[in-house]
Amino acid sequence: MQQSDNYAILTLLRFIQHEERNEIMSKLAINGGRPLRNVKANPWPRWPVWDKKEEKGLLEVLKSGVWSYNGPKEKQFNKTFAKFIGAEYAISAANGTVTLQLALEACGIGLGDEVIVPGLTWQATAASVLDVNAAAVLVDVKPDNWCIDPTEVEKAITPRTKAIIPVHLYGCFTDMDAIMAIARKHNLRVIEDCAHKHGGERNGKKAGSIGDVGSFSFQLSKLMTAGEGGALTTSDPELFEKLDALRNCGRRPEKEESADKGAGLYGSEGDFIQSGNYRITDFQAALLIESLKRLPEHNRIRGKNAKYLNSLLAERPGVQPMKNDKTEVLGACYNFSFRYNKDEFKGLDVAKFREALAKELGCSVEASYEPLNACSLYTPHTKPQRHKLSEEYWQAIDPARFELPVCHRIYKEESVCFHHSVLMGPKADMDLIVNAIEKIYDNAEELLETVRQS
Repeated sequence: MQQSDNYAILTLLRFIQHEERNEIMSKLAINGGRPLRNVKANPWPRWPVWDKKEEKGLLEVLKSGVWSYNGPKEKQFNKTFAKFIGAEYAISAANGTVTLQLALEACGIGLGDEVIVPGLTWQATAASVLDVNAAAVLVDVKPDNWCIDPTEVEKAITPRTKAIIPVHLYGCFTDMDAIMAIARKHNLRVIEDCAHKHGGERNGKKAGSIGDVGSFSFQLSKLMTAGEGGALTTSDPELFEKLDALRNCGRRPEKEESADKGAGLYGSEGDFIQSGNYRITDFQAALLIESLKRLPEHNRIRGKNAKYLNSLLAERPGVQPMKNDKTEVLGACYNFSFRYNKDEFKGLDVAKFREALAKELGCSVEASYEPLNACSLYTPHTKPQRHKLSEEYWQAIDPARFELPVCHRIYKEESVCFHHSVLMGPKADMDLIVNAIEKIYDNAEELLETVRQS
């Protein structure tokens, strides 16, 4: 075959590819066009991740007969996780909701106390405050990273305030320097909600090692998972003993666990305290041991892709990456999010943008959490038999009494969120996400016309 023939074939192939791309880009998938990703032929990375290592660990537990109650896998995981986070202690528990409750109890917080919570978070952050009969005080978040606003925290402090629960949200790190300074000034406890931030690091410190207590979730969708489960981290020996007792029916820690660390409560008067059973099983611990081994590499991949995708978003109209602190190590991204500006998409509503984006990519694209003062799952007044302790308390826990304008703008107008598994693939996947955004941008008028006709 002549060189000219080769050139002609190559030119023809490029022309066909160009025409095919024009066809794909000319009509939105939501309106019957071809999506940019055929997920049957090219699925997104799966989650959770597991292989023979998890299978081996589960079988070891099965055959051992020690399935729960301070089993060898649980002890191994606690020790390894504490070291990884940079804390003296880690305590496994049933889930990331109860870990917050136990942290509040260990810090002595209860009826008559107030705890400051961001208005944009999963409802469990605030519900855990109700579980100890304290009042959750909802404050607004920063518009560029959706984490609790230290200025609003300072405004919300009263003589009843006893703690702050900052949440590291959607891949962003709370300004812990400011939060810790406020806490020291007002003698407040700080409980870090790290359910989104396994292995996240800022200024050389990992999430969960900065406040008095760190709280982690291992629910199925999280960066580390055992299906369900949670963990607490602390470097305070007294808090450790209280936390460990609270999750274990009120029993103080086993002597070797306590005395070796120099904690002073074991063997003191009143060895037992009133509590319940919030333990995990050794099956869960076996999964978590392997999940923790995978986490650094997973975070490296997510961080590399998040940085690249953010750089692309920063150059496109109508979308804006989240603001990460320069000292933060990217990678603990649950979930990957960015901000949307409908004015640059000819007034296209963000909900329709998310729907169109999901159709193009074949994956879920969601809004942020609902603001807690209007959240369908955070409704304390639906349980008067539990929460109506007094008229004063009943009024104090009414979410509607709080103003959260930034939270509402984020939820209703700006938030675009992907599950972190989209960051686990190749660089080309990040390009595809941006191509989908560009396709919607170029065809916004088509979509608006469809909305007008519906």
